[in-house]
Amino acid sequence: MAPKPLTRDRAEARIAKLRREIEHHERKYYIDDDPQISDAEFDGLMKELQALEAEFPELVTPESPTQRVGGKPAEGFPTVRHARPMMSIENVYSVEELEEFDERVRRLRPGSKIEYVAELKIDGLGISILYRGGRFVQAVTRGDGLQGDEVSANVRTIKSLPLTIPDEREVEVRGEIYLPFESFRKINLDRESADEPSFANPRNAASGSIRLLDPREVAGRRLDAFFYAFTADGRETESQWENLAALRRLGFKTNPKSKLCPTLAEGVDYWRAWTDKRDSLNYDADGIVLKINATADREALGATSKAPRWAISFKFPARQATTRLVDIEVQVGRTGALTPVAVLEPVKLSGTTISRATLHNEDEIRRKDIRVGDYVLIERSGDVIPKVVAPMKERRTGREREFVMPQTCPVCNAVAFRPEGEVVARCTNPSCPAKLREALLHFAARKAMNIEGLGEALVDQLLAAKLVASIPDLYRLDPDTLAGLERMGAKSAANLRDELDRSKSNEIARLVFGLGIRHVGEKLARSLAAHYHDIDKLAAAAPEELTAIEDVGPVVGESVAFFFRQPENRKLLERLRAEGLTFADKPGTIDRAGGPEAGRPLAGKTFVLTGTLERFSRDEAAAAIEARGGAVTDSVSKKTSYLVVGEGPGSKLAKAEKLGVEILDEKTFIEKILKER
Repeated sequence: MAPKPLTRDRAEARIAKLRREIEHHERKYYIDDDPQISDAEFDGLMKELQALEAEFPELVTPESPTQRVGGKPAEGFPTVRHARPMMSIENVYSVEELEEFDERVRRLRPGSKIEYVAELKIDGLGISILYRGGRFVQAVTRGDGLQGDEVSANVRTIKSLPLTIPDEREVEVRGEIYLPFESFRKINLDRESADEPSFANPRNAASGSIRLLDPREVAGRRLDAFFYAFTADGRETESQWENLAALRRLGFKTNPKSKLCPTLAEGVDYWRAWTDKRDSLNYDADGIVLKINATADREALGATSKAPRWAISFKFPARQATTRLVDIEVQVGRTGALTPVAVLEPVKLSGTTISRATLHNEDEIRRKDIRVGDYVLIERSGDVIPKVVAPMKERRTGREREFVMPQTCPVCNAVAFRPEGEVVARCTNPSCPAKLREALLHFAARKAMNIEGLGEALVDQLLAAKLVASIPDLYRLDPDTLAGLERMGAKSAANLRDELDRSKSNEIARLVFGLGIRHVGEKLARSLAAHYHDIDKLAAAAPEELTAIEDVGPVVGESVAFFFRQPENRKLLERLRAEGLTFADKPGTIDRAGGPEAGRPLAGKTFVLTGTLERFSRDEAAAAIEARGGAVTDSVSKKTSYLVVGEGPGSKLAKAEKLGVEILDEKTFIEKILKER
């Protein structure tokens, strides 16, 4: 029996219900980070709504979830004047400057109890959005503060932004549009593959995205926004803290890291805490903003011609700097990879003097058009090696010169070969001294064989004296020969000999990492060792067998199998076996990092960490897991055993829930995983 045709009234009721459901689930997913249905179920609701609106086009409204992305590209952006200026906020860079601001406020407001609201300063694009009768009307960029571009169609694509609100008054909200780091990385990868220049930072990418003429393209950028200012019929609430609460009640996304600070000292503590923790965020924050909380105080203080007197931006230490690129040198790594490195005029960055930075590869230099002699923008994030972001082309004098990648190894002059489809050229000489030097240093490193005392200076002496021609030769060094080297002496020689002998009994995970197999880092080496417990079994594994292990894909699996197939590597292993190194772990073997290596309580379990933990740093939590035999990986998959969640988790949480991965908060992680095992 055919279903009855849907009447207009029934369609209108169903459309209204679908819109409410979709808006609810968009809020749960994009704002609360608490999805209640699967992606497939959400897509089903959206498809049903689209079908009904196609059947009854007269029922389509601008605020329908189906209308977030318009069909036609814009022809340009009209200019709109702001009802109230969108003023910039003055910056300070030290506690002393911040205290001067506070003293000035108290002089202007004697007897007033001054308290602050501290908010992370998102490095994005300022936006003003207007609602009338509960409906989204327009969105305007900050522009010059007095007027900006009307970009309503593009802002409408931001999924966390409500298109309707439960307030009939004329409501204006202001906030910051930003690009999450994961979206930023994807955009740049897409641009690189299309041979287009990368964005220098997420702010530039967000600004460039919101000004695209085609809203469909903007939607693919996955922009987001935090809101911090609210007025209804031109009036604020009684305080900034209440403004944030009002925004949340209406369905807007506010930054959950914001904090009410009764004293300036608490604001300084907030700045110090986030100076240390900012690398845990999934967006770029370049400081904090301290705003006087009481609206009455703010109105009394007013503003200068440029900035409000009731707010101040306390910037984090710079992570970008400009300096001159003096030269480009080519380094040779342990795999023979030739890597261009920028030699810079020394510059202070994040408290460290930087004189060198990575340039990645020849294609990257060409794509960015970096030349020797350029002034360049460099960037450093956390402990990441500094990188050259972009040249300052407007500062060129004409004396700059293009870089030409050498066709031979700069150390041994052997031919440098670049395989088709790869971006890196490699030295073809298996006996290249540069490759051997890096291989020896890697083998002896703390996270590999942990041979204390075998550093750069000593390795250089061993190579210069031709005492070592391969890794196994290390184990044939005698104390008398070592004592004859510069700055060694009998005691240092004996200590190094003891370290070499001790390293023979290391668990095999250290040896697997120390071998320098391409694509195999420390964590993956532990996963391989935990799976096989025997170098010979690992060496015999086929690529398709290896891919069953967590984080081992086809490329990595083939790389591992290829390494063990090579005759020179098999010879290397036999020589190491002959020197007495451990090739198979036994139950009870102790890793120097702690805990038995085989038969440990978390053996075979894989963990992913997300958010900020209170009791541990990420590295400390990972070390605790690995000391008990578990593996820690960076991405959630069906193979993940547990996701450990701290404050401010990212998209990994939603993915874990979708895949049914067991989720542990920090308390459960400590009590159930660490203490009981």
